[in-house]
Amino acid sequence: MIRIRQIKIRVDKWNINNLLLKVCQILKIKKDDILDFKIYKQSIDARIKSDVCYSFIVDVLVNNEEEILKNNQNANVSKAPKEEFVLPKKGHKKMANRLVIVGCGPAGLFAGYILSKNGYKPLIIERGKKIEERVDDVKTFWQTGKLLKDSNVLFGEGGAGTFSDGKLNTLTKDKNFLNKKVLEIFALHGANENITYVNNPHIGTDNLQKIVVNIREDIIKNGGEILFNTKLTDIKVVNGSLESITLNDEKEIPCNNLILALGHSARDTFRMLYKRGLQMEAKPFAVGLRVMHSQKMIDEWQYGKFAKYLKSANYKLTMTSKNKRGVYSFCMCPGGYVVNSSSEKGKLAINGMSYYKRDSAIANSAIVVSVNKKDFQEGALKGMEFQEKLEKKAYDLAKGKIPVSLWKDYQHNQISKEFKTLKPKIKGEYQFANLNEIFPKEINDSIKEAMVVFDKKIHGFASDDTIMAGVESRTSSPIRMIRDENYVSNIKGIYPCGEGSGYSGGITTSAMDGIKVACHIIATYKN
Repeated sequence: MIRIRQIKIRVDKWNINNLLLKVCQILKIKKDDILDFKIYKQSIDARIKSDVCYSFIVDVLVNNEEEILKNNQNANVSKAPKEEFVLPKKGHKKMANRLVIVGCGPAGLFAGYILSKNGYKPLIIERGKKIEERVDDVKTFWQTGKLLKDSNVLFGEGGAGTFSDGKLNTLTKDKNFLNKKVLEIFALHGANENITYVNNPHIGTDNLQKIVVNIREDIIKNGGEILFNTKLTDIKVVNGSLESITLNDEKEIPCNNLILALGHSARDTFRMLYKRGLQMEAKPFAVGLRVMHSQKMIDEWQYGKFAKYLKSANYKLTMTSKNKRGVYSFCMCPGGYVVNSSSEKGKLAINGMSYYKRDSAIANSAIVVSVNKKDFQEGALKGMEFQEKLEKKAYDLAKGKIPVSLWKDYQHNQISKEFKTLKPKIKGEYQFANLNEIFPKEINDSIKEAMVVFDKKIHGFASDDTIMAGVESRTSSPIRMIRDENYVSNIKGIYPCGEGSGYSGGITTSAMDGIKVACHIIATYKN
């Protein structure tokens, strides 16, 4: 096939026929000469607000490919490279016992999918409930405040990403086409096919819930097994190797190969593993507040008069504060909701979420500040304990409700009394409070400085009626489990994997990490 880059079409002129016409003009062929055609990449070029364009990379199949390539001098025309994820050859070792995967989030789900598709029959254990039941528990929590410790926004089938925007973008280099494979699997199980080529693809929490069920059913059809309401509560290690695991404090089963695909909030499991000698260390992460703006304001800033032709816009902002901390927007949710994502009684954490249509009219994003060992001292679990302290403060500040404030009042260290022109979109109860009381002064100063700087980039970002909410504390795992080049921990047979282990962040990179570990298992063991 022939690959053509940098095809620009203004967004109000876009249709498939115009794209094909551009292809024919570039290759100097007729439309009938095209045997096959597909969009490889699609992005939006909004650098010139008077000329906002789609930018395409397309692959085209024609009869006389070699001749066309030979005669075309356009630097954006070349032979399309072969880009395909390839599984390793199966190994020769025999497993003494069944492979177990802990966690049914993206890492565990995709590891289980790849393994089951290739003849292995993994057992996946998930401390929470299946999607159908979990969704009801989350709705009840948002409406009543009744929290179930193992079935909530963070725990249960699909992991924390199930109640998010379903963003699938990643900056990870993808020389083995793992990202491509992840997107293809999502599309195969019900996602819109455009996620395989659009820039910053997203599924939406509503669609993601259905897709996770489809992947689950495929795993089971191919011989895998998933046990819900089943928690890893202990491990037995003999001479540095895993010998067995205990489920729900009562059932011990032999296990020599364990993929640990924990979420970043499995704090009780982190503590148990640390006590049993699994090597881990504290890692930097970020904490901050969610900000809410009019989505229309963001759309007009990003796309100008062309906003009406495009879906809800996002943004990405970053700066370094005077106290040398990185401050940046995180998990921006166009047309979304701020959600209570607590998973422990007496502690409160929030996140952002969007449905597929992104039509709430409110944009939200976390504005977070980097924290490290200087903030929480030395010790593998000290970062986690730092998170817990912030979440307890947030919980106490608004008596279990989400504490909120207007920017003007947060800036001046006072409590708001009423919303102005902007009304919040929040899942869960909320209450006005002084958000300064959650963080140390240095973090508050960094957020306040960043808001003023970001307002110079997006006019209105720091308007008096900008709504702020806290606390965004679980941007990524506060620990990293040490593993070698073969994904094995210091305890032989344990494979730390995904976001909870500290090796990924978000749905896509977690799924990719799950596939990496699954490939190592395949290359080592026969099924």
